[in-house]
Amino acid sequence: MESSIILALDFSKKQELDEFLTLLKDEKLFVKVGMEAFYQHGPSLVNELKQLGHNVFLDLKLHDIPTTVNKAMKGLAGLGVDLINVHASGGSRMMTAAMEGLEAGTRAGEKRPMCIGVTQLTSTSEEMLRKELNMTTNMKNSVVSLASLAKASGLDGVVSSALEVPTIKETCGDQFLTVTPGIRLEGDLAGDQNRVCSPAKARVLGSDYIVVGRSITASPDPLKAYERLKSEWGNTHEIYR
Repeated sequence: MESSIILALDFSKKQELDEFLTLLKDEKLFVKVGMEAFYQHGPSLVNELKQLGHNVFLDLKLHDIPTTVNKAMKGLAGLGVDLINVHASGGSRMMTAAMEGLEAGTRAGEKRPMCIGVTQLTSTSEEMLRKELNMTTNMKNSVVSLASLAKASGLDGVVSSALEVPTIKETCGDQFLTVTPGIRLEGDLAGDQNRVCSPAKARVLGSDYIVVGRSITASPDPLKAYERLKSEWGNTHEIYR
């Protein structure tokens, strides 16, 4: 996987998605196909993106009983995506079953998709963790506990806020992938996200991949915004404390 910037193609209308990709037609992209796009357009969208030469993160966040997840992953592996995910809160048996399904479904001679576990959504706050999810631990401990479980279950990494990356790396090792959404360019609104971070700060904190959506897709000039994103992601001179 070449690019460490993952662009979220959160479009329900195919025309909007195509128009966006046309603006970036000279770029080899790493794109995220989430529920909104996949449920509307299905596997054919993934096939189209792969034919265009893009890397694909299929962001479906599977969370079900182990047998169901195993069979789903076996089928999804045949799409040839580069990255896929599950909810780490599904537990070790489910995550192990997911990995077994991916191995079984990967075509002969092809590389198995990388699989990562979602820890806590970046829309989740400390208050929500305690009052709605009834957890007695704090966000940091919850994320690290789920990351450790994901590693023990054979996953390649996790999804988390960039703010938790240093502790995840310390606990799970530098080779354990961290994919961090909730990235906002300076001046952008946080929207429904709570644990947000700038591209430069995410780089300093050690994120391996950043996932960026509305800062680019909702920009009046997506190409200009993407160039700015690449510049900020590569700029690590500022020290964050």
